[in-house]
Parts: sequence; C-alpha cells; structure tokens
Amino acid sequence: MAPSSKVNVAIVGYGYWGPNLVRNYIDLPGVAIELVCDERVSQLEKAHARYPSLPLTRRYDEVLGSGDVDAVVLATPISTHFHLAKSALEAGKHVFVEKPMTAESGQAAELVELARERDLTLMVGHTFVFSPPVRKVAEYIHGGELGDIYFIATSRVNLGLHQRDVSVIWDLAPHDISVLDYWLGEAPASVSVTGRACVNPRIADVAFINLKYPSGVIAEVQVSWLSPVKLRRTMVVGSKKMLVYDDTQSVEKVKVFDHGVDFRDPSDFGEFQLSYRTGDIIAPKIDNTEPLLLEAQHFVDAVSNGHHPLTDGRAGLEVVATVEAAERSLREGGCEVKIVLPEA
Repeated sequence: MAPSSKVNVAIVGYGYWGPNLVRNYIDLPGVAIELVCDERVSQLEKAHARYPSLPLTRRYDEVLGSGDVDAVVLATPISTHFHLAKSALEAGKHVFVEKPMTAESGQAAELVELARERDLTLMVGHTFVFSPPVRKVAEYIHGGELGDIYFIATSRVNLGLHQRDVSVIWDLAPHDISVLDYWLGEAPASVSVTGRACVNPRIADVAFINLKYPSGVIAEVQVSWLSPVKLRRTMVVGSKKMLVYDDTQSVEKVKVFDHGVDFRDPSDFGEFQLSYRTGDIIAPKIDNTEPLLLEAQHFVDAVSNGHHPLTDGRAGLEVVATVEAAERSLREGGCEVKIVLPEA
C-alpha cells in the first residue's frame, strides 16, 4: 500500500473478543471497517444493534473476494486460525490473527513463509505486549536498571472461563510467554510442566510451566481457571533491583524495589558473607491507554507504512512452539522438552 493511505479492514468473528476489536478499529483515524463477518446470525444481529451502519456478512468468501478489503482481522476459535489466515494471505490480504496464532507450530511456520512470499503483513494478537505497564517493565529490563535478570515468576489465575476445546495452557499461557519473549529478547530453549485436569478430566485447568532461556534466565508461569481470587502478577528479580508488576491494581501497577543480596567470595573455608540491601521502592507513572487500541494502531501502521510489526508471525510461531512443547511435557509427566522451531 502507499504510505499513510487509508486501510480497509474486515473483522471476522463477533463473539467474545470481536466486539472489542470493532470498538477500537471503528475509532482509528485512517481506518474503515468494510465488513463484519460471523457465520452466526445471532452475533450479526448484536453487531447491527450496536453499529447499524456497518456492513455485515455470514460468508467468509465475501471477505476474501472483496477488492475493498485490505486487511483481515481474525477473532475466531483457535482451530480455525490456520485455514482462515492462509486463505486471506492467498487472497492478497494482510492478516491480524488473535493468539495463539495457530494450533500447531508447523501451521504457524507455513503462514510466516506465505506472508513473506506475498510481501504481506502478518501480525499476532499478543495484546499484553502493547500494555503500557509491560512496556515500562521492558524499559527497566532493556535499560539494564535491574541488572542481569535471574528469574521471573508470573501468576495468571481466575475462576473461569473454562474452554471446551483447549487446555488452560493454550488459553492463558500465550499471554505471559509472549511478554517474557518480548522482555528477554529470546524464545525459551526448553519447558517442563506440572498440571492437572480437575473439572473436565480431558482438559487441564491448572498448570505450572517452567521455562529455561538460552541466556540462563529461568521463569515459572502459573495459569489456572480455578482460583478464589483473580491474579495477574509478575515478579522480575535482577542482580541490581527487583520489580513487581500487578495488572489488577488500578494505580501503581509497576513497583521497582532497590532490594538485593551481594555475595562476597570467601577467602577461606570458614568465611561466608552475604550483604542484604533494602532501599527505595519506586512506582513510576504509567500511561493508561488501552492496549488493544495501541495494538490495532500498530497493525494499521504496519499495513499502511510497511513497518515490521513487533508481534509478527515469527513471534507468534515462537509462542505456539513453546505452548506445543508445554502440552507435550504435561502429557509425558512433566519431563523437560526442548523447544524446536520449524523452518519458516
């Protein structure tokens, strides 16, 4: 597309997340929603009640065949992502697909290659990467203020929403894995998982995911649909400082602790000294712009100006490969599984 030209999008899927996408895209300057597509009449009726002027369709082939649609935004079940995204890329459309990118890493690799061949934008909805608090944490990590990162621990738990077709790992873990990859600038090398299917014997609803990164950083991601309280908390421990990011807080979502422990190398067998440091706690001011709006603008800018998206197909592939390996570890009793990315 010509730089800064208007981008015409089609929103496909008006279920749980689709209304949020429409709400954000409809207000973006330089963007027009050409179509809202959902095979369910009941969902299109809801869309019409809220946005009477938006064109609606039940037929995805109408989206693909429209010469007025530049980009397709997919908010459909995971099992449909590959087929719908592939069809859109083959039709010459730029594609934004909600997380996780596909249900298999091989499928993700195929989409990455197809987008590259067609010179089209492929972006994945790792929304938390665009969250202002997450960006602020990235500033501290990338700027070296925390020092060398030792480990990261995250908790993403709540009571519900149980999914019918995927485990809690596929549902919730991509959020934290995508954020960790963004913060650390690398994908994990291996994963081991302990989990359990408590309610539905066929679908795990709690999991403790342990990740090892090539740099030496380790991370634990706790995800669950069974919790008496809602937690969205992350702790980052570095050699200089420590940090807590709590997304459930209305203010002071990020706190930086000038806390640490210094170890003095013993000069003889009897000497062992640790120096504990407890300093200031800082809560930086953070912008409160909705992450989904920032993500939508990022996609539009990438399509319009040819910018490479932060959460591109490669980033989506890395997350899918990690989740795939995590599921394998869970099935095999928690063994450590190396994460191997397919050629893309």
